[in-house]
Amino acid sequence: MPIAATISKEIYKPHLEVKGGYSLSGELKVSGAKNSALVLMAASLLTEESMRINNVPLLTDIEGMAEILVTMGVKVKRSPSCIEIKAEGLHHAELPYELMAGLRASFFCIGPLLARLGKAKIPLPGGCRIGARPVGEHIKGLKALGAFVNVEHGSVIASIPGARKRLKSAHIVLDCPSVGATETILMAAVLAEGTSTIENAAQEPEVQDLAQMLNTMGANVQGAGGPKITIQGVEHLKGCEYTVIPDRIEAGTFLLAAAITRSCLRVAPLIPEHMSAVLQKLRDCGCILEKDGDGMKIIPGEIRGVDITTQPFPGFPTDLQAPFMALLTTAKGTSIVTEKIYENRMQHVTELQRMGASIRIQGSTAVIEGVPELSAAPVTGGDLRSAAAMVLASLAARGSSKVEGLNHLDRGYAEIENKLNQAGADILRRQQ
Repeated sequence: MPIAATISKEIYKPHLEVKGGYSLSGELKVSGAKNSALVLMAASLLTEESMRINNVPLLTDIEGMAEILVTMGVKVKRSPSCIEIKAEGLHHAELPYELMAGLRASFFCIGPLLARLGKAKIPLPGGCRIGARPVGEHIKGLKALGAFVNVEHGSVIASIPGARKRLKSAHIVLDCPSVGATETILMAAVLAEGTSTIENAAQEPEVQDLAQMLNTMGANVQGAGGPKITIQGVEHLKGCEYTVIPDRIEAGTFLLAAAITRSCLRVAPLIPEHMSAVLQKLRDCGCILEKDGDGMKIIPGEIRGVDITTQPFPGFPTDLQAPFMALLTTAKGTSIVTEKIYENRMQHVTELQRMGASIRIQGSTAVIEGVPELSAAPVTGGDLRSAAAMVLASLAARGSSKVEGLNHLDRGYAEIENKLNQAGADILRRQQ
């Protein structure tokens, strides 16, 4: 079905009613990776030919990106399991603020727009308010590739000088291994003249997924997944069919749902190499993990406190800091969680305290003393991952909790209450 080109202005405040104390069993199915699918949709602008991307999750962020593509003259068709994109009619290089404001991933369109149209005007990105996520590294990379870039009145305005309107190769060293900057530069460089390199590149699986799809389209990208990526520019990219990797953050959240409810579960599909740091911390805190085909079986033991510090991949992911903290509130002993990526990513602490958690904040570090039991309470997720943490805590709490902040939750978890209910949870979505 075609994607509409407008966003509903209806204002509503849904919430989940979560009855705690139920054991989970069976299997939780992991959707395609949101953070990968959004970038792959942007990368589809690099070709005039048809693209078919499979395993795309049903999320509000995905629908928002589809609407943005439609406003630029792109044909988009959605089915439950895939999205088809044809950017032959791409003609509009300016993205509307009202569609961009809440979707940070829409900024990824800047590289493909420059490569295809020679110009772009993109409002500065929105998304969850978890701290500074500047686009300076993106801009630095685009300038190195030969683009003129200015920030005016809240928008990034970029253009390629000269008659050919083609970017030129560059050697780019990132100040920090930013996933977004790595992906922006990668997409811009695949159609540039000559050979470009990105040093101190992000190594996340989503970067590897983007490089693999670009290579399937005819690009020449080497080294993705390591600290140095080499891109040999090509004249033209073709369409392709591609399948998004499983969402490692959703997989981790589901493993944590099993751990916090002390339930044996199978979580699939997942790629263990994408989750090594998380799997190790689960083992450290008392869980047995067994590889089971394309998934993982988790058998929780007595949950013990562990220390966690968030780091870029392959370190512990910041996106699972809040959900893992929910588990640690119920662990035996003391845990220390240090957030090194985003300065405002402790919004869930006060909500967990409302449920009886014992947590002390010291700057960007939380000291958690495990308690025997959490108590149900009305709580709100202030960002995507803190909303997930509220759901996990509510699964383990005594009584019935009301979880608000579903506008955040629905950005990153497809039908989470239905998946959990099929495994034995008792969650009801209500429109307020």
